Amino acid sequence: MDYTNKSPEEVLKSVFGYDSFRLLQKDVITNVLSKKDTLAIMPTGGGKSLCYQIPALIFKGLTVVVSPLISLMQDQVAALNAAGVNAVFLNSTVEWEDYKDSMNSIRRGETKIVYVAPETLVTPKINDLLHDSRVTVSCITIDEAHCVSEWGHDFRPDYLEISSLRSQFKDAVFLALTATATRSVREDIIKNLKLKNPAVLVSSFDRPNIFLDVRQKSRNALDQVVECIRRHWDESGIIYCFSKKQVDELTEKLDKLGYSVLNYHAGLTDEVRADHQTKFIRDQVQIMVATLAFGMGIDKPNVRFVIHYDMPKSLEQYYQEIGRAGRDGLQSEALLLYSAGDIHKIRYFFDEASDRQRCESLLQGMISYATGRTCRRKLLLSYFGENYEKKAGEKEGETESRCCDLCKQGPIPEIDMTIPCQKLMSCIIRTNSRFGAAYIIDVLLGSRAQRIIDNGHNMISTWGIGREMDKNQWHELVNLLIEKNFITKYGDYNILLLTNDGLAALKNRDKIMLPFNTPKGSGNASSVDLQAEGTFTPKYRASVGSAGGIMFPKPEKKKSSWSQPDKSPKTGFVLHKKEVDFGDDEEGKRIQGELKKWRKRKAEEMNVPPYVIFGDKTMNDIALKKPRTSDELYDVNGLGEKKVEKFGAEILLIVN
Repeated sequence: MDYTNKSPEEVLKSVFGYDSFRLLQKDVITNVLSKKDTLAIMPTGGGKSLCYQIPALIFKGLTVVVSPLISLMQDQVAALNAAGVNAVFLNSTVEWEDYKDSMNSIRRGETKIVYVAPETLVTPKINDLLHDSRVTVSCITIDEAHCVSEWGHDFRPDYLEISSLRSQFKDAVFLALTATATRSVREDIIKNLKLKNPAVLVSSFDRPNIFLDVRQKSRNALDQVVECIRRHWDESGIIYCFSKKQVDELTEKLDKLGYSVLNYHAGLTDEVRADHQTKFIRDQVQIMVATLAFGMGIDKPNVRFVIHYDMPKSLEQYYQEIGRAGRDGLQSEALLLYSAGDIHKIRYFFDEASDRQRCESLLQGMISYATGRTCRRKLLLSYFGENYEKKAGEKEGETESRCCDLCKQGPIPEIDMTIPCQKLMSCIIRTNSRFGAAYIIDVLLGSRAQRIIDNGHNMISTWGIGREMDKNQWHELVNLLIEKNFITKYGDYNILLLTNDGLAALKNRDKIMLPFNTPKGSGNASSVDLQAEGTFTPKYRASVGSAGGIMFPKPEKKKSSWSQPDKSPKTGFVLHKKEVDFGDDEEGKRIQGELKKWRKRKAEEMNVPPYVIFGDKTMNDIALKKPRTSDELYDVNGLGEKKVEKFGAEILLIVN
């Protein structure tokens, strides 16, 4: 069908089955259709792909999508083809005859979207194809655009070659998309891709459907993992580990407990990795245990939990990885387990880094998040420069149970932290407001690091006056003072500066009450008693939902069934409420169950992932609305014309 004269709203409904745009989608699409270069920062699951797919159908020419991820290309093309859109991908996995057929389809103008890897983009074959007189390139989209920045968490040198296209295709509009980009990364993207006076659109980084849970790793960390899996019986999840050895060990343990699980890391052959990933994508296995690179290219919307068995090295990496949960907007969970050992492992590799100070700054952001005692969502969003505000119409306490583990516990009593705050703020001033938190804290703890001695800061009055607290506690105090607007961070190295409020509090010797609750010894502990100077007494609190060393029984049913021991284990943790509650609607429950089985069979017949047929949201909407006619199917969220035509009769048979 020709969509060149259709509006974006018409294409959205007829092709993709959605009634309205969300987040920044309409703004991005409007800019692209106006041929204005655009950089869009939108969270994972925020619908970035529609921002180029809809313009691609309206443009007369070809849209080129540059992506580093073969699996993502395959998934996107399968989903587009299922929706009736002619799209192809060209990479090393394609047989030569199919490769030629796809290129000829592009030359004939039959293909609207082609996906290529950055290294493929500069090959003679692709260069000749895009410069063919029969081919008009209307749009060039760069997905995962943060890969072009050395400040990003996933820099890829191949991305730097993309900028050469700017001068080659002067009439094409450039669209750069990413889920994570600090201010420095955004500037790098614009510069390195040579975007022309681009519109920079930044969506909210908030993913309200993801419950953020952080716990100190116990000696029985496997119990904590199993507890999370049991909360998500019959649901898909990813577990991230620091090393290949850890991945294999945890996979083996979970397998022995009877869970449906596979491993994924660079030590496996390409064939085994591809096989494991395919099984996970197609819901043939429930859990993937993987090293940190896994999942970036997976467009799987029904991942319900992401567990970090080890602490990531930065909040950018953490945010990117937890974003793989709940892409369909349904309730999901992100569990982070951390320990002092994780921090030592990460620092061990700093010797190989070109910028140790930058690495330490990124790590401190992660440590502050993990050890923080205020709302995780506020901390995470503030890192990306966003203030977390309660949505309009929400009542006090309405979202706390779905926000994070700390909000679930309730408020932490405030205690008098005046003296430690005065020491910290004085030290910032004594060091001329030129250093980040890690350096200031080292001065307070009396470090004799060469850098401190060279700067003469072992001779100032604040050197060594903070030994009543350890590093983690000082970092927590920094976070609290930032939240209270007494200090702020500046620049790429997060230099600490006092605000006007901070200067006034220090000058007037104001009493400072804070919800300080970080147990001493949670990181690099000092041996000095917290009460040595009589400043404060920390209030210890056990983590909610701790497994307590109890090993859960092995599931009775076979692994292939995905069934877990109990649907409601007595762990002291309330199961997360799903977005759809059928209550007494037994017919809705029956339809949902039958649709799930039918979807899996149909996906196997078509050799595609189940979510290519339709996602959980669409399945739930069918079960709730119970459409009886083809016309009523068009009212279902996520069913476009092609899918109604293709699957409508079978869906109605199940409903009726």
